[in-house]
Order: sequence, then structure tokens, then C-alpha cells
Amino acid sequence: MIITRRSILATALAAAAAARLRAAEERVFRIGYQKNGILVVARQQGVIEQRLAGLGFGVRWVEFSFGPPLLEALSLGGIDFGQTGDAPPIFAQAAGGNLVYAAAQEAAGSGAAILLPPGSPVQRVADLKGRRVAFAKASSAHNFTIAALEKAGLTYRDIEPVTLAPADAAAAFTRGSVEAWTIWDPYFAIAQAAEGVRVLTLATDVARPNSFFLANRGFAEAQGAALQAAIDALAEVARWCGANHGEVAALLSKGTGVPLAATRRAVDRTDYVIGPMNPAVTAEQQRIADRFHALGLIPKPIRIAEALWSAPNRNG
Repeated sequence: MIITRRSILATALAAAAAARLRAAEERVFRIGYQKNGILVVARQQGVIEQRLAGLGFGVRWVEFSFGPPLLEALSLGGIDFGQTGDAPPIFAQAAGGNLVYAAAQEAAGSGAAILLPPGSPVQRVADLKGRRVAFAKASSAHNFTIAALEKAGLTYRDIEPVTLAPADAAAAFTRGSVEAWTIWDPYFAIAQAAEGVRVLTLATDVARPNSFFLANRGFAEAQGAALQAAIDALAEVARWCGANHGEVAALLSKGTGVPLAATRRAVDRTDYVIGPMNPAVTAEQQRIADRFHALGLIPKPIRIAEALWSAPNRNG
């Protein structure tokens, strides 16, 4: 084979084209999700994949058991996007996490509760004084527990906190190692099905249970159009979920392996609405952050407003 300047140029151009193709193929939107909610439905329906394909992105899904490890991965750049309850982003922001609030699922329903085991003598939240209460540290259940105690005239120091991940807390609750368990769906719905388990109080009886869609700050700044496209797709999924609870339950059960009956309970108490970070939602999240700081649970005060994402101008 005779090597000519033209053949070298052709080879170089082919290599450059291959490199560009590989780069395009490597544009992946990485989503962290848990065993419940709109993201699971969106994954089953493939709607985000459809929206992002036109922008040259593939989609990769990564499952997490609860919010704090999801946001740790997001802050470190292991994923680009995910959903959690109210407390995880506060703890992450206080720790210097590289994240932004992209959207909110406001007043997301009654899918969390403080549960009591069979035979418990506890009748009201005030009766938890001096008792072992399990919840996941830095999770929405952490905030819910504190808010419930305050409403009942107790303080965080009036209980014995037992901080456990959901699976470990479920085991402790079942064997009687803790006297109450604060937990969200689908774990709540699964535990609720056990004989003798009682609901002491629901999240909606205590505080506004907002949840949030978070993004890695660097990704949001560099790929705002992709992030907005994903949020738009999720808003469509949310509207569909609100009108099709039976089908939502079937999709969630299929996507998570959680029994259909438990999934249907979780779906029926969820409000499927996605919107921007409006002033009321931001103010409520700031109140929660201030509560955690006052209790010494986060190392410094934070401003939620400093972590709000500004969507790209659609008309620009």
C-alpha cells in the first residue's frame, strides 16, 4: 500500500469523524431514582429517552435506596439528575454539594408516616418521649420526625433517634428493636400491610411534604436545554399519572418489584404535580434548613435561594 498525503488526510478525517461519533454517543443523561414515584413511571414509558434523543443524549438509570446517597453521587458528578424529599438537598448543600433545585413536586401527598409495631402502647406523638424512633438520617423522614415532635410539644432531644437506612430500619421495626419508624412509600405501604402495624400520624397531618428534582450544578449550567427537556417530559408524565392511578400502580409494581396492592396504596395517596421552585416552596424549604441548623444537625446556615436553577430562556 502506498501511503500518500491524501491517504493520511483521509485517515485523519475518518479518525476525527469517529471521535466525534464516540463523543456524541457518550452524551448520557444519568438519572438517579428510588423505588417509587414519577421517575419510575417515566423510565417504564421511555419518555425522557424520547425527548433527549433529539438533543443527542442517551439516558442511563441508577437506582438508590434513599435520598442522601443519591445526592452524594449527584454532587460528585456520578449522576446528573434525581429526585428526593425535602431534607437531603439541605444536608447536601450544607456540606458544599454541587447541586441545584431544578423543579418541585409540591405537597406530594400523604406517602409518609410514623408507624407503630403491633401491641404498641403509644397513642399520640407525645407518647414517643423517651422512646427509640427509627428514620434515615438526612432524609425527609428526619425532618418529618422533628416536625411531628415539635407539633406535639416535644423536642428532638426527647426521643432516642435511631438512624438507619430503610431496609435496616424495616428489619429493626419487625424484630422490635425500635418503638416507632418514620418512613415513606413504598416502604410505608409494605409495612402497613403487616398485621397489627398502626399509623401514628401522616406527614400531611404535620408538615408540607414537598419533594424536589435536583441536578448537578455543572451539568445544569452546561446542558440547560437537556435538563429542561427532561423536566418537561416529567411534567407530562405527572399529568398522565394524576389521571391513571391504576396504570401507574401497575407500571410502578413492574418497575420496582413491590407488590401491586402496596403500590396501589402508595399511588392513591400521591399528588402528581410538577412545577417550578416558586417563592412559597422556597420559603418552606428555607424554614426546614433553619430548623436543622438551629438543632445543630447541619454545620452552617444555608440559603436555599443560592441553589435555585434558572431555566434557559426558551425565546432566546
